[in-house]
Amino acid sequence: MPSLAVLAAIAAAAGLWSARGGGEVAAPPAARIALGEELYAENCAACHGANLEGQPNWRVADPSGRLPAPPHDATGHTWHHPDDVLFRIVHDGSAAVIGDGYESDMPGFGDIMSDDEIRAVLDFIKSTWPQRAQTYQAEISRSQ
Repeated sequence: MPSLAVLAAIAAAAGLWSARGGGEVAAPPAARIALGEELYAENCAACHGANLEGQPNWRVADPSGRLPAPPHDATGHTWHHPDDVLFRIVHDGSAAVIGDGYESDMPGFGDIMSDDEIRAVLDFIKSTWPQRAQTYQAEISRSQ
């Protein structure tokens, strides 16, 4: 289980989505979400699940001490992190973002996907969350 310091290190940056008045989140265009869904299927689903469900027992370290891939649906913690942190994790990999010797099976995709493609994947993931999670995540992104 990651330490409190590791979790605090994850939760640190700025945003892409903006909330409209009344707490609604302005959704990206459908074509961008469709692109993100396609890229997610190609690059992320093998570990994080075709339905964003993550790997079983994702909160419990495996024998190597690494955590399984978390879900990206509302049952996971992805929506607890600001956009900049999510982008950096996908771009550079978890270990690079967390540092301090942290080991992870999450590679960086910055050499595989463009920045815009990474943002499209994140937009797809966020589009699946309930409005409350979208609003919360947009607010923490804005406040960083």
